[in-house]
Amino acid sequence: MNWITNYVRPRINSIFSRRETPDNLWTKCTECGTMLFHRELSDNLNVCTNCNHHMAITPRDRFVSLFDGGIFTEVDVPAPIADPLSFRDQKKYPDRMKTAQKTTGEKDAMLVGRGEIGRTPIIAAAQDFSFMGGSMGMYVGNAIIAAAEEAVKLKRPLVLFSAAGGARMQEGILSLMQMPRTTVAIQMLKEANLPYIVVLTHPTTGGVTASYAMLGDVHIAEPNALICFAGPRVIEQTIREQLPEGFQRAEYLLDHGMLDRVTSRTEMRDELITITRMLMGLTPPVKGDLPAPDTSPDAESEAADAT
Repeated sequence: MNWITNYVRPRINSIFSRRETPDNLWTKCTECGTMLFHRELSDNLNVCTNCNHHMAITPRDRFVSLFDGGIFTEVDVPAPIADPLSFRDQKKYPDRMKTAQKTTGEKDAMLVGRGEIGRTPIIAAAQDFSFMGGSMGMYVGNAIIAAAEEAVKLKRPLVLFSAAGGARMQEGILSLMQMPRTTVAIQMLKEANLPYIVVLTHPTTGGVTASYAMLGDVHIAEPNALICFAGPRVIEQTIREQLPEGFQRAEYLLDHGMLDRVTSRTEMRDELITITRMLMGLTPPVKGDLPAPDTSPDAESEAADAT
């Protein structure tokens, strides 16, 4: 043994040895198995570039891609009673809430914001399925009411992105009471002649589907989203029959008249701009965010002279 073996060789190996790749640089598509680079996946709004599978996306990331310049103002939502039933299963309800809040960085399962899309002012609300399955509790009910009241006050359309496993069992009957509460909130929009557009994402089920998610003026869904009240497995076990291929998926519901459109997430912003401007009686959107063309008689005569 000498100094070359003991010092120089280990030093060279430490300098030129291959560094380990961080675990968060690649994401495996759950549908086709393709390994996707994290920046490429993020730029494509968490849609697989190989098979177009729509993965989950957080409400904040959705809002950044939706609003002009990614700028929006969060609308305050009244905080409900923390643990109205003193519910406990394997964990206390407050402990579950703290875990979900720490994991997602959000207060609860819905985010409400106001801003502009294509220079069109709107109010938007989005559910976060990663927060306790996007379950509908009192906070979600308060959020939809706050969004509807903000839309009526500012005379703006409301765009809602649904993603939920149903009502929140830890709040019992109080969670089911959000169904009529949110229905009344949507009625406020209709009485004010303001558009209510629902974008159903994967999955939208249970009491959410039975209330505000299916009360829109226009219903759009992301591709292959599961949209139902009771899931297909429950139905199969109940009726003891094999269900059709793609049953309760977005494309199946579109074919059977329950949806108006099935639109990819990467095209959703342009779709919503067109629909909101149409329903609000505004001029068609200008592509590329350019000034609207001058249609005055003087401009037309100048164009004719130029030709």
